[in-house]
Amino acid sequence: MISPPSLMDDVDAVQAQIARNMLTSGDWVTARLDGVAYLEKAPLIYWLIAGSFKVFGVTDRSARIPMVLAAIGLAWLTTAFGTWAFGRRAGFYGGLCIATCFGLFLFTRILIPDVMLTASIAFTMWAFLRAIDVTEAHPRWWALGMAASLGTSLLFKSLIGVVFPVGAALLYLGVTSQLFSVRVWKALHPVSGAIVALAIAAPWHILATLRNPPYFDFTMHSAAGEYHGFLWFYFINEQLLRFLNMRYPRDYDTVPRLWFWLFHLLWLFPWSVYLPAVLRLGFKPRDRAGKVRLLALCWAGFILVFFTFSTTQEYYSMPCYPALALLIGSAMAAGGSWIRYGTRLLCVIFAAAALTVLTLYFLVWNLPAPGDISAALSSNPGAYKLSLGHMEDLTIASFAYLRLPLLLAALAFVVGAIGTFRAAGQRAFLATALMAVLFFQAARIAMAAFDPYLSSRPLAEALLRAPEGKLIVDHHYYTFSSIFFYTNRDALLLNGRFNNLVYGSYAPGAPNVFLDDAQWKTMWQQPDRCYLVITEKAAARLKNLVEPRLLTIVAQSGGKLLLTNHAVVR
Repeated sequence: MISPPSLMDDVDAVQAQIARNMLTSGDWVTARLDGVAYLEKAPLIYWLIAGSFKVFGVTDRSARIPMVLAAIGLAWLTTAFGTWAFGRRAGFYGGLCIATCFGLFLFTRILIPDVMLTASIAFTMWAFLRAIDVTEAHPRWWALGMAASLGTSLLFKSLIGVVFPVGAALLYLGVTSQLFSVRVWKALHPVSGAIVALAIAAPWHILATLRNPPYFDFTMHSAAGEYHGFLWFYFINEQLLRFLNMRYPRDYDTVPRLWFWLFHLLWLFPWSVYLPAVLRLGFKPRDRAGKVRLLALCWAGFILVFFTFSTTQEYYSMPCYPALALLIGSAMAAGGSWIRYGTRLLCVIFAAAALTVLTLYFLVWNLPAPGDISAALSSNPGAYKLSLGHMEDLTIASFAYLRLPLLLAALAFVVGAIGTFRAAGQRAFLATALMAVLFFQAARIAMAAFDPYLSSRPLAEALLRAPEGKLIVDHHYYTFSSIFFYTNRDALLLNGRFNNLVYGSYAPGAPNVFLDDAQWKTMWQQPDRCYLVITEKAAARLKNLVEPRLLTIVAQSGGKLLLTNHAVVR
């Protein structure tokens, strides 16, 4: 996780730059981008990244350290939870499942707080079960730990950090006829727990509200040019209206419901082949194992049903991964015919995947690979509102730039096929985990090949070597967000007053960092040096605004250009 590639444009570099801005400005309450208030997200991920910057320096690698620690913590927590519930073997398998599933690898490539939220919710669910367990030696401490985790989850991803675990816990209590049990509610200590959770989460919410008035605006209308303060935007617009798909700005898309459910077979792969074996487990809460299985079912079910009725991205359901990993780990430890069938299916999948990847390798064996990979990719901007939208950009020719990753991926699938063909039980599971590790390395190398396309770092480095000048970025901040991180400069945004920054741009005292074409043309024709970062496709329109001699290319990479209005003497 802390190895290359560079921080990507879009949310990856945005998160890191917000953290740096907090560290350098001393304002730990209001997130800002380019000086504009950014009120969408909870702050704990920014604080953790900023803390890492303080200790290790401001680099892309140190930005990822909190993600690394969260992923390791999640794997350990799932293992410990499973060991407590089912025994060492099942606990180990559960931890192995969460640590090597494709979803966790994919969605920790970006600096989003979901893996941290997932770990926090997993601890909340374990603490909940131990707090109401009559055999637990220290139930009060577990109840307080649950409350602290709920408060922490609020600071990771707002209300869903509480809605998910509380909803799953209430569902469990309802199913087990304990919802109105006086003993259970006494064990949970809801009053003192609420005080602990609020003591953790409330101070930031109060300060953010006071610093970004107005305070009490509860309109359900969300439109351009309106500003109703932090409290309205953060809770009504970002939580309620987003759930109802009425949020403004509409800078996101949603995964179709059927695909949202089916994608979990991919996110939990290779272990998802063992999901049918889960159906043969016992879910009656007669012993600890049965209680945990039932809780895991309520936990995963509540989250999946919740997002069935809401807008969703591919990674939103990550908090249910530990629940499914616990169930799969328990089934793997129990063994049986369905586990054997799953292993045979894995063998077939791995063999077919190895054949497919090798076929791709030979198809592109003699294809040229000039420049960087952007030259061979298609463009599908309509898909980029989804987190994996860039996958649609792949073409057969683009695999000519990925020959080494293809070979390593083929090796991974061959190892998996041989391991699952010749072994069963734990040996097959370990061979599958080894396949996943090798495949992740292939994916990491492939992402490095995509670096010029997904990141603007080469342009940022060229800008740092060039003479001083005013920086202008075309389109939206997110489009070239890594420019801001790697240069640590503010910029003017050309036709960029939309999506994430539009709301904060109407706040009182917001800096005017937005230009239209006419303003840009005037500035570009002045004696002062200016720089413009723009995609090659968008640059064509500039020739209708200024003379071509005023469009000097300083650097180009990944289908993007760094232009200046005056020639650079090299």
